[in-house]
Amino acid sequence: MPTRPRRYHHGDLRAALLTRAEETLREKGPAALSLRELARDLGVSHAAPSRHFKDKQALLDALALAGFERLGEIMAASREGTGESFAERLDVMARAYVGFATANAALLDLMYSIKHDPAASEPLSAAAQRWAEQLVELIAEGQRRGEVREGPLERVSLPVFTTLHGYADLAVSGMLPPEVTENGLDDVIAHILRGSAPD
Repeated sequence: MPTRPRRYHHGDLRAALLTRAEETLREKGPAALSLRELARDLGVSHAAPSRHFKDKQALLDALALAGFERLGEIMAASREGTGESFAERLDVMARAYVGFATANAALLDLMYSIKHDPAASEPLSAAAQRWAEQLVELIAEGQRRGEVREGPLERVSLPVFTTLHGYADLAVSGMLPPEVTENGLDDVIAHILRGSAPD
């Protein structure tokens, strides 16, 4: 059942615009995003959003930035209270990433497409880099502990990320058969652990 647009009465208009924009993105995709429509949904003048976003691209950039910041927070929080081994830390981070990806498929797609745009803002690029650094640090720590094979961090990290992202993409698109979905992530994590193990 579609969510009913919420009227905006007072407070932080920028936050309200981003919240409604993310709802629209989830419901209808990026093509349906319009500053004028967001203003109508929130019950403000059509010019009001321009005080926060000069155009639709600025809105998309802000949405992607907020997404990367949220992903980074979720990934960092996933490690709290977990063990120190590479296997334990990989497990919680993999589940956190796939959970975020499947719950926010449209946003994640936007995040990666905007990140690679030459016009991407510096704060967006920095937020995307911070999330990537968490995965690289996981690999580096695993190497220091002797639990991950030696080699350049970028080369060892790439198969880990692409495997996780590929699994999440398949899960979101509905391409995984039901019998795979139940234990699929367990199998993916086990595969990554085998591929990352020292020779």
